[in-house]
Amino acid sequence: MPKGKHSYYPDSPSIRISKMDVIIPFSPDVPCDSNGQRMWWAFLASSMVTFFGGLFIILLWRTLKYLWTVCCHCNTKKKNAQRVHNPTSHGDGIKHTKETVAALSEVGWMTSVKDWAGVMISAQTLTGRVLVVLVFALSIGALVIYFIDSSDPIESCQNFYKDFTLQIDMAFNVFFLLYFGLRFIAANDKLWFWLEVNSVVDFFTVPPVFVSVYLNRSWLGLRFLRALRLIQFSEILQFLNILKTSNSIKLVNLCSIFISTWLTAAGFIHLVENSGDPWENFQNSQALSYWECVYLLMVTMSTVGYGDVYAKTTLGRLFMVFFILGGLAMFASYVPEIIELIGNRKKYGGSYSAVNGRKHIVVCGHITLESVSNFLKDFLHKDRDDVNVEIVFLHNISPNLELEALFKRHFTQVEFYQGSVLNPHDLARVKIESADACLILANKYCADPDAEDASNIMRVISIKNYHPKIRIITQMLQYHNKAHLLNIPSWNWKEGDDAICLAELKLGFIAQSCLAQGLSTMLANLFSMRSFIKIEEDTWQKYYLEGVANEMYTEYLSSAFVGLSFPTICELCYVKLKLLLIAIEYKSDIRESSTLINPGNHVKMQEGTLGFFIASDAKEVKRALFYCKACHDDITDPKRIKKCGCKRSKMSVYKRMMLACCFDCGHSECDCSCMSANVHHDSNTKDTLQQRGFPLSPVSLNDCSTTLSASKNNYNGYIKSIEEEQYSTLSPKKKQRNGDTRNSPNGSPKMMRHDPLLMPGNEQIENMDMNVKKYDSTGMFHWCQSKDIEKVILTRSEAAMTVLSGHVVVCIFGDAKSALVGLRNLVMPLRASNFHYHELKPIVFVGSLEYLKREWETLHNFPKVSILPGTPLSRADLRAVNINLCDMCVILSANQNNIDDASLQDKECILASLNIKSMQFDDSIGVLQANSQGFTPPGMDRSSPENSPLHGGLVRQASITTGANIPIITELVNDSNVQFLDQDDDDDPDTELYLTQPFACGTAFAVSVLDSLMSATYFNDNILTLIRTLVTGGATPELEGLLAEENALRGGYSTPQTLANRDRCRVAQLALYDGPFADLGDGGCYGDLFCKALKTYNMLCFGIYRLRDAHLNTQSHTSQCTKRYVITNPPYGFELVPSDLIFCLMQFDHNAGQSRASLSHSSHSSHSSSKKSSSVHSLTATNRTNRAKSRDSRDKQKKDMVYR
Repeated sequence: MPKGKHSYYPDSPSIRISKMDVIIPFSPDVPCDSNGQRMWWAFLASSMVTFFGGLFIILLWRTLKYLWTVCCHCNTKKKNAQRVHNPTSHGDGIKHTKETVAALSEVGWMTSVKDWAGVMISAQTLTGRVLVVLVFALSIGALVIYFIDSSDPIESCQNFYKDFTLQIDMAFNVFFLLYFGLRFIAANDKLWFWLEVNSVVDFFTVPPVFVSVYLNRSWLGLRFLRALRLIQFSEILQFLNILKTSNSIKLVNLCSIFISTWLTAAGFIHLVENSGDPWENFQNSQALSYWECVYLLMVTMSTVGYGDVYAKTTLGRLFMVFFILGGLAMFASYVPEIIELIGNRKKYGGSYSAVNGRKHIVVCGHITLESVSNFLKDFLHKDRDDVNVEIVFLHNISPNLELEALFKRHFTQVEFYQGSVLNPHDLARVKIESADACLILANKYCADPDAEDASNIMRVISIKNYHPKIRIITQMLQYHNKAHLLNIPSWNWKEGDDAICLAELKLGFIAQSCLAQGLSTMLANLFSMRSFIKIEEDTWQKYYLEGVANEMYTEYLSSAFVGLSFPTICELCYVKLKLLLIAIEYKSDIRESSTLINPGNHVKMQEGTLGFFIASDAKEVKRALFYCKACHDDITDPKRIKKCGCKRSKMSVYKRMMLACCFDCGHSECDCSCMSANVHHDSNTKDTLQQRGFPLSPVSLNDCSTTLSASKNNYNGYIKSIEEEQYSTLSPKKKQRNGDTRNSPNGSPKMMRHDPLLMPGNEQIENMDMNVKKYDSTGMFHWCQSKDIEKVILTRSEAAMTVLSGHVVVCIFGDAKSALVGLRNLVMPLRASNFHYHELKPIVFVGSLEYLKREWETLHNFPKVSILPGTPLSRADLRAVNINLCDMCVILSANQNNIDDASLQDKECILASLNIKSMQFDDSIGVLQANSQGFTPPGMDRSSPENSPLHGGLVRQASITTGANIPIITELVNDSNVQFLDQDDDDDPDTELYLTQPFACGTAFAVSVLDSLMSATYFNDNILTLIRTLVTGGATPELEGLLAEENALRGGYSTPQTLANRDRCRVAQLALYDGPFADLGDGGCYGDLFCKALKTYNMLCFGIYRLRDAHLNTQSHTSQCTKRYVITNPPYGFELVPSDLIFCLMQFDHNAGQSRASLSHSSHSSHSSSKKSSSVHSLTATNRTNRAKSRDSRDKQKKDMVYR
């Protein structure tokens, strides 16, 4: 049927009627009016009658109710007046009032129905929410039907039984009618309800549908008003819990109001333009589709008005005049606000989508360009195995352009989301429950460290509250704040949770440099991923960078090492595998898992032992896992050691166990029957072997039995040591992992070897008998009764008369308002119990007394600690403490983070360092001290230098006449400030810290180098354990819990268990001038030194501290620079020079304390007895002169080389 309204249709009977009656299309098969007369007025009248009729009834009801209320009010006043004049009726009145109140208290059925209807339409229940959403959905459906019908004529004949869209529309409107009734019942004010927008929409859309069914015709009419229902779109989304933020609700509100107004106005223009003006007999109509009207309204609102579509009818033009006023105002206000809301939406506000087969970690906290770049550089380093981990950064501030560019460069492995870990919704966005770990970075340069730690602790609490099982690695600035983490119930360091305390590790590194200068640089380079930089020229940088390329890795040892002692395996790894094994993981059922550094001969390897290696690549460390004696014994190139396909039989394992037994019983393989007895007579092995006379030792009998059981069950990480009981019981976790359900008797730990620690007459037994508290309750540190700070304060004259030497001078800048740096972390490694008392270096603090009083609470239980009130910038104070005779001068500052300018943060430390280096000293004091008894290495007889491997120790100059030769280590905050420490270097200001000369020489340390520990700890949490063990002097989780309770070390009586804790290795420096290794010092190979030290003294060498110009052929020894640099893990054939100092891990010497027993409690004026006592020793002036001459003669034979 044609769409036109004003043409003649010859195929259909139609009649033209004048004036108000216009023909409509009709056909004989549709029961419509025979003359085709329009009946739009009937549809409109149904809506108007409904609206005004209901309005009249409501007003009439209100009027009658008002009149009734007024009349009742008058009667009430009259009755009250009668009660006043007639008090006898007072009792009856009370009774009547009670009856009235009782009647009012009963809820009527009308009230119940009203309450029920209110609940149904308020979406307070599930049924109500379903009803509200359904009404909105049906309204949108009715609007869609209108869009479909808008392509038909405005009025046409329709058969209800054949028109599907009319049937659907009828069903919708019946539902709308029922919902209208619910709303009417629930409304408190019926008049305002009748005038609501939704009510008006129902008045002009529902009645015409019933009229259309009755008249068998359809009128498009005002059905476009259904578009006004879109205004409720935001409410519906809130009911569905989709919209939660104010911005999103506001955005949806603005968009829904704008769109609904636009569509409604377009529907009115479509109606009047397609119908025409009534007073023009509808002759001035024009055919416009609904979407053309939508286009017309948009160009009208935007004041563009192209003129291609315009209104022709008077009604349309009149409507456009008023619509321009309102539409333009709405367009000008709504559209910019909508754009602003959309533009302000978080660019990084999405959710992370996990990738199957790929882990992800969440990094939060202090997210800046510097912290992120340092983290990514180390985390994604090429030396690691393929890092199949995606990094998700979460921060509440959007990244700047530089940081955004950094994320884009690593877009394949890095994503950023804006949010806060304190918000559970944001934690859900980054899928924290499926993350492999969460890393929290701290702001190392903040002005208030305690506030920064509190922020990170709150982040930990929030994350653990959301997902208690997530592994968290967080940075902490202050050591005392670590105690707060222990208060979190789900914090469990056994499950991988770790807190990297920057103050603890920073001061621990510096403390180790006081024992072995340069060690801080070596350790920092080991856990930092550095790329190999090749230099062809023979400069000190060449050897330094070769060592920098080494990192620390962990790998399980091959079964080929089972039964061998640690020194044997260490030598084999170094010589054959080109790997440096420095420690193993020790697990037992008696105590928690611990790390044993260079444990010695008494530890035999078992299956699944985890080793700590120093190597240049993770692939190199695989050699220790793949090594097979049968396949790789004759291979000389370690690169050819790959995983082999052979499978060793069980008897080969038994054979290796038997060899371990034979080491103890002393018999040859064919003569030893330990293994046969263990295999064939397992039940009575102990009795059989005791009858045969075989001695019971740690590895002869019980270890063999345990080893066999461990080998059969593939027990990972099991290591038998001297501290383990004869028969151990597997922990529940190990039983579950290995399926081992055997039971073993429990007994107390027994020492099963002749240990000098417990031998009668030994110093340790004497300590026990004296019943004096000399160590803390854990036995890890020297301890003394707490002292008042007044007793340790020295004046200048007292300090000068003390004639200090071999001590540690700590120059500290701070005041009463400065943040505490935690000096206890500096003192604890210097007071470790694996030093004898006379080996402890005296510590003298030079600084503000007000600041040191605040730190003293944590220092008052350590022996040999003194304070000189003053300033490190005063040369008089420095001379008073004999800074030219100290073993190390440490320069610290507590005021660094209070300055905004980064280049000025280290001004105090730099000025103090330059001040000391420019000082001049008298030669006589050095000669006097050089000839004193204090330079005799402890536990060594001068007449027999071969008795001690540390004979000679560090060879200091005959005397220090200039401050440039004083060993100094300076703490820096800003890495770029390192350029100001050395005036003779050529470091560029943009050079990375680890490439600068002060850092390579161990004279500067910055906290930024500890950033690499975050990545290292994530990939291997054992690395952090090893670093802590090395630098803290023996701090354990138990000790941290004790310090959290009391904030101070607690003294304890010496017991075999606590004294056994002293038996642990420590770092030392070995001089090659004389002693048992003097023959290797002149042109010998480092590998020969490594093997000799390991076999003879169980001493593990791992680096060289070499003079900077040792590779040059200097004509005069006096012209040679005294600065040294660090070489990490040199190759086997590396040539040694006599002036080298060797970094080594030496065993605890039980007998060293006996020769110095008389000096252990000497007065403060005789501190020269500890001068270079263990790790650093000096020689007499005569020996130094002779060695200087011999070194000069060797130097003259070398070629001249120019230092760049």
